[in-house]
Amino acid sequence: MTVGTVAAIGARTSVSGLALAGVDVLVAEDPDAVRRAWQDLPGTVALVILTASAAESLGATVTEPDPSRPLTVVMPR
Repeated sequence: MTVGTVAAIGARTSVSGLALAGVDVLVAEDPDAVRRAWQDLPGTVALVILTASAAESLGATVTEPDPSRPLTVVMPR
Protein backbone atom coordinates (compact mmCIF):
# COMPACT_ATOMS: atom_id res chain seq x y z
CA MET A 1 0.00 0.00 0.00
CA THR A 2 1.33 3.44 -0.92
CA VAL A 3 1.01 6.10 1.74
CA GLY A 4 0.69 9.72 0.65
CA THR A 5 2.06 12.75 2.38
CA VAL A 6 0.27 15.73 3.89
CA ALA A 7 0.95 19.31 2.82
CA ALA A 8 -0.27 22.65 4.17
CA ILE A 9 -0.45 25.87 2.18
CA GLY A 10 -0.90 29.31 3.69
CA ALA A 11 0.61 32.15 5.68
CA ARG A 12 3.62 31.24 7.82
CA THR A 13 1.88 32.15 11.08
CA SER A 14 -0.98 29.77 10.30
CA VAL A 15 0.82 26.71 8.94
CA SER A 16 4.33 26.61 10.41
CA GLY A 17 3.29 24.69 13.53
CA LEU A 18 2.01 21.82 11.39
CA ALA A 19 5.61 20.94 10.54
CA LEU A 20 5.91 19.54 14.08
CA ALA A 21 3.36 16.89 13.07
CA GLY A 22 5.29 15.96 9.94
CA VAL A 23 3.27 18.06 7.50
CA ASP A 24 5.10 19.49 4.48
CA VAL A 25 4.58 23.22 5.02
CA LEU A 26 4.41 25.43 1.92
CA VAL A 27 4.45 29.05 3.04
CA ALA A 28 2.46 31.23 0.68
CA GLU A 29 1.76 34.77 1.79
CA ASP A 30 -0.19 36.05 -1.24
CA PRO A 31 -2.62 34.63 -3.83
CA ASP A 32 0.05 34.18 -6.52
CA ALA A 33 2.28 32.24 -4.13
CA VAL A 34 -0.68 30.07 -3.11
CA ARG A 35 -1.43 29.22 -6.74
CA ARG A 36 2.24 28.40 -7.41
CA ALA A 37 2.42 26.17 -4.33
CA TRP A 38 -0.76 24.36 -5.41
CA GLN A 39 0.55 23.82 -8.94
CA ASP A 40 3.91 22.57 -7.66
CA LEU A 41 2.50 19.98 -5.22
CA PRO A 42 4.35 16.69 -5.62
CA GLY A 43 2.35 13.71 -6.81
CA THR A 44 2.92 12.01 -3.44
CA VAL A 45 0.62 14.45 -1.60
CA ALA A 46 -2.64 12.76 -0.57
CA LEU A 47 -4.03 15.51 1.70
CA VAL A 48 -3.72 19.29 1.46
CA ILE A 49 -4.59 21.58 4.35
CA LEU A 50 -5.35 25.13 3.25
CA THR A 51 -5.81 28.25 5.32
CA ALA A 52 -9.11 30.01 4.60
CA SER A 53 -7.24 32.74 2.71
CA ALA A 54 -5.35 30.20 0.61
CA ALA A 55 -8.61 28.44 -0.24
CA GLU A 56 -10.12 31.74 -1.36
CA SER A 57 -7.12 32.27 -3.64
CA LEU A 58 -7.68 28.89 -5.30
CA GLY A 59 -11.46 29.13 -5.67
CA ALA A 60 -14.35 27.09 -4.36
CA THR A 61 -13.91 24.07 -6.60
CA VAL A 62 -10.59 23.08 -5.06
CA THR A 63 -12.31 21.49 -2.07
CA GLU A 64 -14.80 19.53 -4.17
CA PRO A 65 -13.97 15.81 -4.41
CA ASP A 66 -12.01 15.00 -7.54
CA PRO A 67 -9.96 11.83 -8.01
CA SER A 68 -7.37 13.76 -10.03
CA ARG A 69 -6.18 15.80 -7.05
CA PRO A 70 -5.47 15.30 -3.34
CA LEU A 71 -8.18 15.45 -0.70
CA THR A 72 -8.31 19.10 0.37
CA VAL A 73 -9.55 20.61 3.62
CA VAL A 74 -9.79 24.21 4.80
CA MET A 75 -8.75 25.38 8.26
CA PRO A 76 -11.35 27.44 10.08
CA ARG A 77 -10.61 31.13 10.47
